[in-house]
Amino acid sequence: MPLTGGATEAERTTLVPPMAERGRFNAREFPYWFVAIIGILGWMLILILTNDQYGKAWDAIIPGLTTTIAATLYAFGIAVVIGMIAGLGRISRNVVSRNVAITYIEFVRGVPILVLIFTVAFVVVPQLSGVFGFSNQSVTPFTRAVSALAIIYGAYLAEVFRAGIESVPKGQMEAGRSLGLSYGQTLRRIIMPQAIRNMTPALGNDLIAMLKDSSLLSVLGVREITQQGRLYASSTFQFRPTYLVLTFLYLSMTLVFSLLLRWYRSRLGLDDA
Repeated sequence: MPLTGGATEAERTTLVPPMAERGRFNAREFPYWFVAIIGILGWMLILILTNDQYGKAWDAIIPGLTTTIAATLYAFGIAVVIGMIAGLGRISRNVVSRNVAITYIEFVRGVPILVLIFTVAFVVVPQLSGVFGFSNQSVTPFTRAVSALAIIYGAYLAEVFRAGIESVPKGQMEAGRSLGLSYGQTLRRIIMPQAIRNMTPALGNDLIAMLKDSSLLSVLGVREITQQGRLYASSTFQFRPTYLVLTFLYLSMTLVFSLLLRWYRSRLGLDDA
């Protein structure tokens, strides 16, 4: 007999699968990679907790974790501001602004990150100290390191902002101007909220990349976890425990950031998984 709504029982079963069908294991979509990463991290954690050599390496390295996270967050915050300014300059109709922005972006993207870190720390900062009248010796290695990361990633984020703004249909700008808003008001109230939503995944990926690249700050003597590990390994010759602990810390942090990014993308409806 037909069920309520005019559909037969067979059609209703086809349209609305049973609960058992919905909960069936999907071998193609199962996150095997996540299980593998968790297994590797679990094995590393067992070594750290049960082996005295790994435990000592952990105790020596973990004080630098605060410095690593602080340098990443400070540098990323500054880089977002620099990237937004450079990105707006990149699409500006003003010839000077556009060419200055392009020069900055292409210069930074054309030099290796490690070389740029040395350049900012030992060339740019001393030059600025002479221009603005502060002592070069008063600038700490941490400040130099954060400045270097911010300047480097500001160029990469500029392209993210440019692409995000250009992803918004041009009709949005025309609609804002037709409502009587100025160019700046339309950009701030209509274009940028949509652009930021579109560029969120790319910003999250750059944050993770910056976290990993913060290990390069050890060349400036900043006591982040890589530098702490290098000092411990060179004094004890315990290289295997030291670099396993470093791998565990970086992998754990990047995994947490990746999961948070996936969750946020799903909240925005951008998760294509």
